[in-house]
Amino acid sequence: MEFFDVVSGRRSVRAFTGEPIADAQLRKILEAANAAPSAGNLQAYEIYLVTGARQRQDLARAARDQLFVASAPAALVFCTHAALAHGRYGERARRLYALQDATIACTFAMLAAAALGLATVWVGAFDDHEVHRVIGAPPGIVPVAILPIGHAAETPEAPGRRGLDELVHRLGGRPDRAFRRAPSAPPLPARPFRRAQAGRPAPLIHWKLDGDSRH
Repeated sequence: MEFFDVVSGRRSVRAFTGEPIADAQLRKILEAANAAPSAGNLQAYEIYLVTGARQRQDLARAARDQLFVASAPAALVFCTHAALAHGRYGERARRLYALQDATIACTFAMLAAAALGLATVWVGAFDDHEVHRVIGAPPGIVPVAILPIGHAAETPEAPGRRGLDELVHRLGGRPDRAFRRAPSAPPLPARPFRRAQAGRPAPLIHWKLDGDSRH
């Protein structure tokens, strides 16, 4: 799929068919996440792959009872691991760089899933401590995003977006007519919420299974 088609066609999906995801597709998504840029190429984040039914149910409860999280056959939990970058960047690694690293990787995974014809939704509303417990992460690992992945059971309409004339603030140069809002642009919808490197001390991707087949 052409890149800009992936970007324009991606939707936040909160209903999944339950059909399994092929191992090859999961691997492509994880490889895309691993290819994401990071501060100093230190990859100060971890990914927990949750496929077990019991763990997905626990994850859904930790995500403020957003039960669609459990209905997806897989979910990725992206976490900061600031210690990996603290030696080079100090406190800024914890406050900013690790968070940037994790969320860029999550974005790459989300777009890779869309390119494969799969559905996702970025989940940011959850109890940090409960998610940490569910994935069994060690101290110093902080969950920042949950990405359920599966086959869509709904087809959401394209949401409205701010016009570039409101969003983009140009410094210097002359105004660009291309930034002006198209007359037919839809209004913003009301939504309840939006939101293998040598020497690494631990693997980037952590599998959380309960005996289910890994699909």
